[in-house]
Amino acid sequence: MNKAWNESNDKLTASLEENRTQLVHMYQDCCDIIFLECPFTPEFRGFFVYFDGLANEERLNEIRDTLSVSRFGEAGAAEVELVVREKLDYLPCHKIHTFKQLADEITIGNAILLVDGLAQGHTFMLADWRKRAIDEPIAESVVRGPREGFTEAINDNMAMLRRKVRSPELKMKLRELGLYTKTRVALAYVDGLVEPGLIEEVEKRLNRIEVDGIFESGNIEEYIEDQPYSPFPQIISTERPDTAASGLLEGRFVILTDGTPFALMAPIGLISMLQSPEDYYQRYMISTAIRWLRYIFMFVAMLAPSVYVAILTYHQEMIPTSLMLNVAESREEIPFPALVEAFIMEIMFEALREAGVRLPKQVGAAVSIVGALVIGQAATSAGLVSSPMVMVVAITGIASFMLPQYTLGITVRMLRFPIMLLAGFLGLLGVLLGLIAIAIHLCSLRSFGVPYLSPLAPLMKGELKDILARAPAWSPSRRPRLTGFGGGIRRPGGLRPTVPRKEGE
Repeated sequence: MNKAWNESNDKLTASLEENRTQLVHMYQDCCDIIFLECPFTPEFRGFFVYFDGLANEERLNEIRDTLSVSRFGEAGAAEVELVVREKLDYLPCHKIHTFKQLADEITIGNAILLVDGLAQGHTFMLADWRKRAIDEPIAESVVRGPREGFTEAINDNMAMLRRKVRSPELKMKLRELGLYTKTRVALAYVDGLVEPGLIEEVEKRLNRIEVDGIFESGNIEEYIEDQPYSPFPQIISTERPDTAASGLLEGRFVILTDGTPFALMAPIGLISMLQSPEDYYQRYMISTAIRWLRYIFMFVAMLAPSVYVAILTYHQEMIPTSLMLNVAESREEIPFPALVEAFIMEIMFEALREAGVRLPKQVGAAVSIVGALVIGQAATSAGLVSSPMVMVVAITGIASFMLPQYTLGITVRMLRFPIMLLAGFLGLLGVLLGLIAIAIHLCSLRSFGVPYLSPLAPLMKGELKDILARAPAWSPSRRPRLTGFGGGIRRPGGLRPTVPRKEGE
């Protein structure tokens, strides 16, 4: 791009030819820049400048026709402003005065009218690029709940969030990040529920981002999280407007990024990563049972292969005799120790899972399932792995799919390997040391100042109602102390439904 933006000739001039020359120089070798002539009279001219494919050309031609049929006298420039104000008042339009403003406007799809004799341009809001329709979230599907998800258009995402939280207290601050991409980013929060110091900290971290381009919310996440070297995610990425709205009502903030359907939400903790939106749409007893199942299988996904390796290598006395004889028989011709066997199977399972993600949707699932069955059966028949190990790895893989947050699932799968190494060298003592190291790390972890293990550490008895169990919707509930500013009752009590009594009872 031309350096003229930072020079003294940054402003538009009253000469149409000088403006055209400057624009041609700025956008040389840009085949998609369009200069649409608009001859008002033989002596008085102007033109529209816009990018092909970004502006609505049908509406642009309507504007051009309206200006062309208007009669202009000697004071043509002043009359153009009068026509724009009177005949085109139904179109959103504002004025610009610099080439930098012009470049910013046309890159988002607007069209600029430059007129001979005016040292300014008229911006017409005609952005009309192709975008994906609102569809069901893929990564966060639910059996019961809303079926709409965020899209790549930030305006649509802001509208969906505004439709969920219909209050003037919902604030959205728009900014641009990226020197060249100028990606629009919106910071959303509910004034009065979020701590003011939290918003100041978020804005400070966003202002420190100075990069050439931002293409996805994951780029922003790496710049603003508290501890970038931790394997645990400190910010939730969600494509569900209802999840983002519920987070706003708990005193959290949400970051929307243009060009991606994933919104960022913080501060969060480990418990937040284990909660699904569907927990609050199902009946509370069912949600509580599923939540406990999720907690249990998170440890299964992390520790099952390690515990199997440790017991088989160092603690055979813990296995019943009949079961130990069967396991020993199945491992009689296996050439590798249990640790190597577990590593082979886990790496193959992860490779199959990653291949299923990268393959086309029509064949990805089929290839993953068939590949796992064929390779597992072939490896067992060839004597490379034992049948119990195949079963343990399969159970571990199924358990990892129960985690509602994909990023937390990746973390659990990654931590499985160092814990297996500890189990192979130190037995159950190594597993215990690995758990202690993870617990110490989690206790020191923060998400925008909020302890990662809250409300378990520090212990907050009043907030365990939504952790160990999903409380009924009619029970009293307070806003989270560490995220909801000022606390207060979020859900009043005394609304429990009553069974109507029959006459005579």
